[in-house]
Amino acid sequence: MKALVITRFGGPEVLELQTKDDPSPGEGEVRIRVERAGLNFADLSARVGLYPDAPKPPMVVGYEVAGVVDAVGPKVTSVRPGDRVLGVPRFGGQADTLVLPEAQVAAIPPQMSFDDAAALPVNYLTAYHMLFHVHVLKPREKVLLHGAGGGVGIAVIQLCRLVEGVEIFGTASAAKHPLLRDLGVQHPIDYRTEDYAAVVRRLTHGRGVDLVLDPLGGGDWAKGYQLLAPAGQLIAYGWSNMVSGERRNLLRVGSQLLQVRPFTPLGLMDHNRTMSGVNMGHLWGETALLRGHLNRLLDLYAAGKIAPRVDKVFPLSQGADAYRYLQERRNVGKVLFDCTR
Repeated sequence: MKALVITRFGGPEVLELQTKDDPSPGEGEVRIRVERAGLNFADLSARVGLYPDAPKPPMVVGYEVAGVVDAVGPKVTSVRPGDRVLGVPRFGGQADTLVLPEAQVAAIPPQMSFDDAAALPVNYLTAYHMLFHVHVLKPREKVLLHGAGGGVGIAVIQLCRLVEGVEIFGTASAAKHPLLRDLGVQHPIDYRTEDYAAVVRRLTHGRGVDLVLDPLGGGDWAKGYQLLAPAGQLIAYGWSNMVSGERRNLLRVGSQLLQVRPFTPLGLMDHNRTMSGVNMGHLWGETALLRGHLNRLLDLYAAGKIAPRVDKVFPLSQGADAYRYLQERRNVGKVLFDCTR
């Protein structure tokens, strides 16, 4: 098998395509010949050494794959060799061969491509969990969405459109605004040239929004909290502000930590606001919860209600280029690997 290995912490040059022995499935396990694997911002954080849950280098990351079952272990009943499936590993997905527990594998609909199957799990599970489990999205709510042009952002936009009259304020670079408007973002905001907080206050006549979805972290959490309307909720689901370049910057880390403001129970009660945190990696063991989310998403896909937008597919052998492309935020939608190349 071939795998994209993070050999040490550092820039994209630390990525190396290595050949390893094929793994064998044990009891209750499934081996997948991977066609497509996803790339997420958490992978970048792991590469620079700012993702505490990641294994130590050398390591293989990646949380979502799509491919074909080529072997199963004893007591596997839901899939068999030849089935087209998606898989949600905790790590290890950026490889052409992967062994997973049966519970982390699901058959994909006949009409679903490998691209769509690999682009669905992380982004859409995150978006669905935030909008309909942690929060309960209601008609005509106002949502501030950071990173609206990314994979999670586009998933959020599509899911918001399932609820009547939801109004989206989406931060993204100006080049992405035409597409975001087409997708349903009523108020694209260029975070590079505008103060998004001032724009939100102006467009909401000072009331604010009902939901803030924030993968930025640091001072933006406090800023978003101040934009919440009465009974509003902020969901923190990342800290991309920590990663400002191709390598870990401890001064940047310290600066970000100093910008975090405490949210106390008394303060939350006084303002009638809610602060929530989401780390999907820490929910990987909640099989029933995630399977329920995934089944609902597959139903929505089959009904034509959602459709992942794949921005670019890189050969696995061009791992450094893919990581650099995502880090520069050039993507509008999902970045994938073709694990056959």
